[in-house]
Amino acid sequence: MKLTKLLERLEYKVVQGNDDIEITELTNDSRRVCAGSVFVCISGAVVDGHEFVKEVSEKGAKAVIVEKEVEAPEHVTVIKVEDTRYALALASAAYFGYPAEQLKVIGITGTKGKTTTTYMVKSILEGVGHKVGLIGTIEAIIGDEVIPAKNTTPESFTIHQYFRKMVDAGCDAVVMEVSSQGLMLHRTAGIPFEIGIFTNLGEDHIGPNEHKDFEDYKRCKGLLFKQCRIGIANVDDPYFEDVFRGATCQIETFGFAQKADLRAADTKLVSRPGYLGVSYHVSGLMDFDVEIDIPGTFSVYNSLTAIAVCRHFDVPVEMIKKALKVAKVKGRIEMVKVSEDFTLMIDYAHNAMSLESLLTTLKEYHPKRLVCLFGCGGNRAKARRYEMGEVSGKLADLTIITSDNPRFEEPQDIIDDIKIGIGKTDGKYVEICDRKEAIRYAVDHAEVGDVIVLAGKGHEDYQEIKGVKYDMDERILIAEVVKESKRENLIR
Repeated sequence: MKLTKLLERLEYKVVQGNDDIEITELTNDSRRVCAGSVFVCISGAVVDGHEFVKEVSEKGAKAVIVEKEVEAPEHVTVIKVEDTRYALALASAAYFGYPAEQLKVIGITGTKGKTTTTYMVKSILEGVGHKVGLIGTIEAIIGDEVIPAKNTTPESFTIHQYFRKMVDAGCDAVVMEVSSQGLMLHRTAGIPFEIGIFTNLGEDHIGPNEHKDFEDYKRCKGLLFKQCRIGIANVDDPYFEDVFRGATCQIETFGFAQKADLRAADTKLVSRPGYLGVSYHVSGLMDFDVEIDIPGTFSVYNSLTAIAVCRHFDVPVEMIKKALKVAKVKGRIEMVKVSEDFTLMIDYAHNAMSLESLLTTLKEYHPKRLVCLFGCGGNRAKARRYEMGEVSGKLADLTIITSDNPRFEEPQDIIDDIKIGIGKTDGKYVEICDRKEAIRYAVDHAEVGDVIVLAGKGHEDYQEIKGVKYDMDERILIAEVVKESKRENLIR
């Protein structure tokens, strides 16, 4: 490939050398540079790629793309751009032959609901014959290939690499989670989104290495709606207008409000032994009844989003209803059947907004007790710990404080911070640092009619301690606890 082809949609300056050269590879990872490569120098939070120009030149790089002044050997072409992250995104699209232009790309942004909604949309569209790729918090799915995720929204090169694989695998659509950081760091720059979706906004991801303040968080969410054709938005969210200020797309709305284009009405909680769900009537742009096997108001929002998207793919109503009935997501209100006496579930709720939404929803089903087991991640904003502690103390009948991913912090220090938040309430709590032992306590002390939530880990199957990820899947821990328990009436 010619370097000029790689750069054809970018504004750039040739500082040194010649842009009319043949190149072999594109990368922003100095370890992957080989003869003929183009190396993109990314100014990261920890490492600055500009410092590797000499090293990659010695490895055979023919060109480097920079946003700062660098010294490079005479035989290396130096291309100067305003923002190398943006350049990487557009160059990656060119490198893989612009695969996004051969797909209907659906992007979902918001503080919560992204993951569940992506799986719902994928399930419904595949039910009517579309082949749909997925990129999200849990994994990327490309045909039969499943790739565990490292970030909610991968680096731009990886995104276009996935798109290329999807096109080659026969996909005609892709649904992807679009994080605010992904937007802020230009990982999705240049992608022609067919549909962009806004689920909701809460004060999360504010802090070091994330967003400097809430205004920046809102601004970054809004970037999606300057690069999609159709924007579908939760009109009930108080920040809807802020996020869509400056939007350039056609806008449709969903929600409970009368002004919503797609409305939910006559919502009813559905409760049977071992089952929690919700039913409602869809009105406005469509008209039918629906029941979902996932409890709560936020499940209504998630399913409304999926319905709004599928309307643009002309999916028949009966197919939508059937697909919504069976849509399940690992770690999102995932019921784990261990007893006829009480309900146990796993959920990824790992911030105050999602935990409050989850616990408020479950209280509406009037359990004997609502028991919440959770911890908080280390090396993240401390405010999250106080807020989650206060939410659980206020809403749960019993909080079991335990460890999550302590990373490079001491687990007990994190637990002590959570206790500060609980201390603002009258909530009862116990602290058990070892997560398996905390689960054992929850199961052994459960009362008939209880609902127990293991929050925070969700789909994760590891625990990160001092830079090492150890195997830890809550489903396995539950199975071990049940097997070892002396309690009767457990399903073993």
